[in-house]
Amino acid sequence: MTSHSHQHPSGNPFADHVGFSLEPAEPGHSTGRLRIEPHHLNPNGVLHGAVLYAMADTGMGAAVFPTLAPGELCATIEVKMTYFKAIVRGEVACRTVLVNRGKRVAYLESSVYAGEVLLAKASGTYAIFTPSGATA
Repeated sequence: MTSHSHQHPSGNPFADHVGFSLEPAEPGHSTGRLRIEPHHLNPNGVLHGAVLYAMADTGMGAAVFPTLAPGELCATIEVKMTYFKAIVRGEVACRTVLVNRGKRVAYLESSVYAGEVLLAKASGTYAIFTPSGATA
């Protein structure tokens, strides 16, 4: 069996599947980038909103992760996304910042751009916890 790092260049299988990259950043920040391909488009021929949502959610997790203590994990509680403009081709960048990091909950904001054009904004809260070892 091979490890995820051998199968997934970014170390993030979901980001690789969707087709975006996460750039190295300091704790509390992340930037994801995507070159729009035909499979990213919705039936109307514009970038599917779920792609931007996935970039924001993954970017938020990537920004929180380096702030975690050994043994801690994070998980999405909720993400709210507001879309402003549609795009059909080119590249998009999702920039995320950790606004507040409490002991058990983190609040983050993401902004998605095509060049200097703001396409969408997202806000999210993440649970911070130590797994108990129980399975669902």
